Parts: sequence; C-alpha cells; structure tokens
Amino acid sequence: MKYCLIGINHRTAPVEVREQLAISVSDLASALRQLAGRPDVDECFIISTCNRVELLARSPEIAPDLRGFIADYFNIEIAGLQQHLYERRDKDAIRHVFRVASSLDSMIVGEPQILGQVKESYAVARSVGAVHSHLDVLLTRAFATAKRVRTETSVGSSAVSVASVAVDLAKKIFGSLQGKQVYLVGAGKMSELAARHLMAHGAAAIFVANRTHDRALQLAAKFNGRAIRFEQLYETAADADIVITSTGAPHQIFRREHAEMFMQRRKNKPMFFIDIAVPRDVDPTINEVSGIFVYDIDDLQSVVQSHVADRQREAQRAEAIIDVEVERFVNRLDTLDIVPTIVSLQDHLETIRQAEIDKVRGRLGKLTPEQELAVESMSRGIVNKILHTPITTLKTAARDAKQKDPEATTIIELVRKLFNLNLSRAADDQHEREHAEEKKEILKP
Repeated sequence: MKYCLIGINHRTAPVEVREQLAISVSDLASALRQLAGRPDVDECFIISTCNRVELLARSPEIAPDLRGFIADYFNIEIAGLQQHLYERRDKDAIRHVFRVASSLDSMIVGEPQILGQVKESYAVARSVGAVHSHLDVLLTRAFATAKRVRTETSVGSSAVSVASVAVDLAKKIFGSLQGKQVYLVGAGKMSELAARHLMAHGAAAIFVANRTHDRALQLAAKFNGRAIRFEQLYETAADADIVITSTGAPHQIFRREHAEMFMQRRKNKPMFFIDIAVPRDVDPTINEVSGIFVYDIDDLQSVVQSHVADRQREAQRAEAIIDVEVERFVNRLDTLDIVPTIVSLQDHLETIRQAEIDKVRGRLGKLTPEQELAVESMSRGIVNKILHTPITTLKTAARDAKQKDPEATTIIELVRKLFNLNLSRAADDQHEREHAEEKKEILKP
C-alpha cells in the first residue's frame, strides 16, 4: 500500500516541542506543495493543530521519507526529535487516520473540533492537488467512519472541550466567574468557544482584539462585546481578569515585561491567561509574576483526566467500529486495482450485446414491447453468466497478487490483453461513481 504517516502529538511531545513543528493555516498550502513535489511522494496530507502535527503520504513504489522532509522544511536536526515522533505504515496508518478523525486520539476523547480541522486540512490539500486519488478515498472514508462513531455511540455526549476545561480552571482560580472581564486575543473558533462557556458561567464583558479588525467586530457582536484594535492590545489588556489567546503568531506576544506592567495597573488583582495557541502566545515565565496565572494547552490535560472514565465504555464501542471500518477499507484496497479491469470487461461485453441486439432489430423489424423485454432479458442473462467465472477469478487473483503470487498477476494481465481493455477510462469512471456519495460528507458541518 505504501501509506506512511509521521507525527507528534500531546502524548509524545510537550508544547515546547510541538510548537517547533507547527504549520500555520497561511503556510499549509505551501508546505503541502513542497511535500508533494518530492520524488518519493505521490500524494500527501498535513494536519497541524494545537495538539498534533502529522504528515501522511503515499507512494506506489517506496515508503516516503517524511523525516527528511521535516528536517528540510523546518531546518531542524531530526535526531533531537526522534523520541517524540511516531510513525505508522499502511494498515496502521489507515487506522490512525480513522481514529484521529473520530476523536479517539484527541486529548479530550469525543471532542468535536478535530473532525472539522481534518476536513479543513483536506480541503486545502485538495485545492493544491496534493490529495487526488488514493488519499482522497482514505480521507473520505475516514469522515464517514467518524460520522458513524458519532451516530452509533455516545462518545461525544455531554461534550467536553479544551474551551470547557479552560473554564473549569478559571473557576478554580477565581472561585466564581460572576462579573469577570474576558479578553479574547485572536478571533478563532477555540477562542469563541471558550468565551461562550465563560459567559454561560457569569462572565460580565467580552473584549476582542484581532489583527483583522473586521473579524474582531464580528466576534464581539456575538457577545455584545467591544472590539479593540490590535495595536491597542497592551494598553487595554490590563482591564481583563481572563485573557484567552490563540493568534497563530510565530512568536510570543505576551512577555514578562507586559505581565509586570499589567500587575501594576491592576494593583496586583489576579489575572488568568489561557494560552491555547501553538506556537504559544504567552511566555511561560510570566507565571513567575505574582498574581498572574498562565495555563497552556498541555496544562489543560490535568482537568481532562476527570472526564476520561465517563467516556471509556463508549470509546471502546467506537474502537470496535474503527476495527470494522479499517478491515473493510483494507479489503477494498486489496481488490481496488482490479476494479477497473472488471468494469472495462463488463463495458466491453455490454457493447457487444448492444451491437448484436441492433443487428437483430434490423432483420426482424419493429418488435413489440414484450419482444423487446424478452430479447433484453435473454441477452443480459447470457452476458452475466459469461462474466461470472472471469470476474470471480479476477477477484481471487487480485487477493493472491497481494501475496506476491506470480501466477495471479499472469491471470490478470492475460484477461487485459485478451479483451484489449481500456483501463484508464474505466478507473476514472469507477472512482467518480464510488466516491460521489462519500464526498457529500465533507460538505456537512
């Protein structure tokens, strides 16, 4: 199969390591083009979130050198990352993709954000041509599997998210959130979710600063809040009790000198930073300033543990679904290469059948509807009986070919030569037929 996946996530690497490999939304298309341009890569996909960075690639000949790409793209010594990287091949890579899309590999099992993030990354990969055939099949099947997990289990019920966990931490620090001022730095989905949870627990006012001021205005309007221009960030942030920051900036935007200035203005009233950005927006040494509390994405895991037991049984049911879907997908791959041959053979005999019926009509003249039906039924029956044995033999040969049986490969090639089959067109037609319905899943929220 030659599927290869490599990555780091919240389990294998702390945030200070993950941020070294983070790829921003604006850089994702360029990174995909560079990876797809490597001679050992036929198709590729990249996802980069606060909790994971993963590269998936396929090559028909050799396993792609994804470690080499990471070293080149990030200009980093790969040896220093070895202990944090994990690698999956072929069937294990397929299983991993299905589990990620189904939120079984998330820091918070069942959280809904990851599926949307995978779909967004898929859309970028499709738009630059990095995903076009085999990975297209794999990812659309992953989306369908994720939908099945969410529909058939309760793994996502009583939804817990990074945002809700952040609120739990804020309540521990302040006791009550009644009347607290909230400042959103960055106007992404995670910040909006956190703000929504904070408001539901009594927070008083929302301020929003974003580099694109129009986006800040839109988000502030949702909470009857106030949009602040980004250049006024440092002179206004001290008014907030809780700062939620997730900007995607390549460098830290809150440093120790800012924290000390905020504490002077606040007369040492506590101030809580929730840094859900990777790379981080907040210098971790700010935690050393009296009255300042900083929590990054890794710190949220301690709160997550209390939610794990409730979901364990449903997660096991979800894993069983994943097992079934992976086996189904792998079995499909085993015969995928033979499908164009079968389709082309069916088309070839159907063309002959139609031509012979036309000759009969020419000799017999106009047929009654009953006669037309009888000719149609009889000719289709003959063709189906002729096709049964070669199709069964081809499917068996396709499975044997995966086991490197040279006789099986000879059978397949012989059928193709005997009937002079047009495989390229059959493959294209089959691909479109098989995945038209699955791709509808991607358009759904």
